[in-house]
Formats: sequence, C-alpha cells, structure tokens
Amino acid sequence: MVKLIHTLADHGDDVNCCAFSSSLLATCSLDKTIRLYSLSDFTELPHSPLKFHTYAVHCCCFSPSGHVLASCSTDGTTVLWNTQNGETLAVMEQPTGSPVRVCQFSPDSTCLVSGAADGTVVLWNAQSYKLYRCGSVKDGSLVACAFSPNGNFFVTGSSCGDITVWDDKMRCLHSEKAHDLGITCCDFSSQPVSDGEQGLQFFRLASCGQDCQIKIWVVSFTHILGFELKYKSTLSGHCAPVLACAFSHNGQMLVSGSVDKSVIVYDTNTETILHTLTQHTRYVTSCAFAPNILLLATGSMDKTVNIWQFDLETPCQARNTDDQVKQFIEDWSEDDVSMWLCAQGLNDLVDIFKINNIDGRELFNLTKESLVDDLKIDGYSYEKEAMENWISKKKRTSPMTNLILPSMVLTPNRTLKMAISRWLETHQK
Repeated sequence: MVKLIHTLADHGDDVNCCAFSSSLLATCSLDKTIRLYSLSDFTELPHSPLKFHTYAVHCCCFSPSGHVLASCSTDGTTVLWNTQNGETLAVMEQPTGSPVRVCQFSPDSTCLVSGAADGTVVLWNAQSYKLYRCGSVKDGSLVACAFSPNGNFFVTGSSCGDITVWDDKMRCLHSEKAHDLGITCCDFSSQPVSDGEQGLQFFRLASCGQDCQIKIWVVSFTHILGFELKYKSTLSGHCAPVLACAFSHNGQMLVSGSVDKSVIVYDTNTETILHTLTQHTRYVTSCAFAPNILLLATGSMDKTVNIWQFDLETPCQARNTDDQVKQFIEDWSEDDVSMWLCAQGLNDLVDIFKINNIDGRELFNLTKESLVDDLKIDGYSYEKEAMENWISKKKRTSPMTNLILPSMVLTPNRTLKMAISRWLETHQK
C-alpha cells in the first residue's frame, strides 16, 4: 500500500526537481529558489529557502553524505550549499555560460557533473571546486545525468534522444539513440543485477523520454573488458511524455512521472505496475525515493511536492521482499535509525537508542524482551486516556511490568492504529 502523507506547497512556480538525503528533502523551482525540509516532520528549515540563482533552478542533488547540496540554473551556474546553515560554498560557472540543466555528484563525493543546454558537460572537482575535465555531445541539450553505483562511469541524456557514456576521465565510451523524441531523465539502480561468471558487475539503467516510454538497460564496465550497454525492455504505462524516473534505494521499485499528470510505481523484477498515483493536477516533473526509509517525493508543475509512504500490502509481498528488507535495515547506521524513529513519531526514543548504540543490525534483532530488559522500554500498548489517567495519579511505573518508566511522554502505536483502521474499513462497509 502507498499513501499520501504530506503535501508541500511553498514554491511560487513549477517544481522542477526534488532530492533526498538521509535526513532532508530538497526541492527547486522556476521561482529561482531551493527549499529544504526535515524528514522528521516535513517542516522547512530556518535557513530555507536558499536564494542565489537569478533564473529558474532546474536541478538539485545532495552529496552522498548529505552535507552539501548542489543546484543548477538557467543563469549558467552550479552552486554548492552547506545544508546545515544554508551558506554558499562555491559558485561554479559553466565555461560557455550556457543554462545548466542537470547536476549530479559521484558516489564518493569527489566529483560533480554539470550538463548544459548547449551540450557541454563539465566534470568538477567537488573538493577544490575547480574544473577537472570538459566535453560535449554532438547535438541537443544535456538534460539528464546519472553516475554508476561504483563511480567508474556516468551517463548523460540529451534532448535529441542520445545516451552517452563517459568514464571518470571524461572519455566517451559509448553513444546511441535511446529515445526518438528526446531523453528527459535517467537513473541507475544501486543494486547489481548479478556478479556474472567473470566477476563483472551489471547494473540496471532506466531512461525515459518524450516518446512516452521508459527503457530498461543492463550495463557493465571494466577497464579490461570495456563497456557494454544492452537494451532489456520497455515500460509503456504512460500515455504522454515521461519526464522523470527513479529507482528505490533497494532496487525493488522504479517510479516515473509524466505529462499525463500521473505517477506510476513498477516492480523492477516483474516490470508490472504496483501503483498509479493521480493526485497531481499538472505535469509531474520529478520523482525521488528516500535513501533509508520507504518515502517517495513527487514534484509537479502544480507547484506542489507530494510525499508518499509505502507499506507492504500482502503476506505474499512481504515474503517475496523479506530478504531485501532485512538487508536494507541491517545497513542502517545509528543516525539512520534515529531518522527512522523521528519519521515514525518516536522522537522520545532517539536518545535511548543512541545511548545503546542501536544501528540497523541491532534494530532488526530487537525483541520485546530486549526492549523491556535492556532499553527499559515498556513494550505494551494502552488506551491513551487510561495511561494519561495513570500518570496523572503520579504513578511512575509500567501498569504491566511495574518497572520504572524512563519517560512520561506517550508515543502513539501507529502500527496498531493502522491495523484498527483497516479492520474498521473492512467491517463497516
């Protein structure tokens, strides 16, 4: 199941892009601004909006650490921002002065790519803010860019429909026509398809375009055997040009947004449609998955950003994805766990979990007994009114275990509430 949990409506014009870090959401717009929101409650940060660009902001992206945000604009600049205080770290001007349409960090944060309307592509040193290498495509504007998960190469897409592959020295490895009417976006899945018999890594690449299609490619590259791009399949769920596509962090889902105003979520293994979301009232221009929780952001020309939350729908789906979900959670750092607690409305548990150094692996293995015995968390659910009455009588122990309660703040059992709501929906029809 997927549900709309929040709508952001702060921009004064079309939303062009949205991007997640582990703790923040960034959005940018034709209104020349970038806005930053906390994932804990979707409130805008005190130093937001970020203002520097003199024309429309086309793209924004976080460095892998989340400490730096890049934005690019029609004004011909790519700006790096400190996400903690909103200060500008660098202003990098496209050598030709052409409008910059897309920017993307490398997986190790050492490089940043910017692509412009005149077809130039620049590889910047993200530490010194100096131009490292520069190249260009033959025809069209550069409107899409994605780094391979291992950082060995990156892909650009042009308004003429060409996919071009570059290595980390800006040498062109490959170029071919992918979409007849122009590419609009591309993205790599962070999860390998398979290791291959020779120890090769294969990655899924998705591209979308004005031809109303999403194409899936399988990509491999080694310095010994070279580069290979193979077309795999086409997804044709939209009835109008597809403007955005993005893989989920675990590689199990692919989302797309279209001129038909809809958002479609696909299962990447079966390539079937899981969800079609139709809440936007104008073109959907951007889609992004959060890196550590199952949140999706969609931006639109209706000036809004919708935030969606995913839940496993059926026992069958839960069984099919159990191994992936386990690995997904076990990879979380202590900070990731803290962000997840905040997203669930459990802010009061953050300090307790930090004191006990609970990372993803520890979280996945927590039991009711360990919550009570080790973390001193009650572990039981009560009616809110009854518990408030209990506390009002100056009782400081758990009604069930008689242990001292570490906090008098009540936290909602959202899972139980959701289960009750579903039961009522089923039995009151």
